[in-house]
Amino acid sequence: MIDHLVYGAPDLDNAIDDLERRFGVRAAAGGRHVGIGTYNALLALGPRTYLEVIAPDPDQPAPANPRPFGLDDLTSSRLVGWALGCDDIDAAIANSRARGYDPGDSIEMTRTAPNGTVLRWQLTLNAIGGGPVPFLISWGATQHPATSAPHGLVLDAFEIEHPDPDSLADMLHALGAEVDTKPGSADALVAHIRGHTATEVLR
Repeated sequence: MIDHLVYGAPDLDNAIDDLERRFGVRAAAGGRHVGIGTYNALLALGPRTYLEVIAPDPDQPAPANPRPFGLDDLTSSRLVGWALGCDDIDAAIANSRARGYDPGDSIEMTRTAPNGTVLRWQLTLNAIGGGPVPFLISWGATQHPATSAPHGLVLDAFEIEHPDPDSLADMLHALGAEVDTKPGSADALVAHIRGHTATEVLR
């Protein structure tokens, strides 16, 4: 099941404004990823699916390592990654490895929401690079972000465009990702999102 889509942006406020104009719902501040140099805002896309808008945080010092999802090099907003939710991330990693794809070990992450709530989760290391192959995420005892993010949007469909779709098949199968893949001139994640004011394609 798709846990969330990652929408990378050079500037968070501009991306929030643009998404509100397009879909009629304004993303709510999520919090800062301290030490990573990013911060985010969220929009629910379903009961347990959401859109994460993420950008470099100008109020944090430059991180020691490059920011995830290629954010340092972005010149315009686009979908840069996606996550599959799982209850037992260690079991999901072991299952993927047994099927021939290693998504990396899991690491623990935290962020503090504007209301002071600390969210904790685990994700696999292949999240760092983003791209067409999803990473795994588990929220454990933390309330799923989609429950508190602004509602009103629905993810009607999601697909991947790639110059060689067949090259992704084994990795997607290993992770249990059921997603349509289509030929395209470049890698692209394509989401069909229904909002208050329009149904649009976000990519």
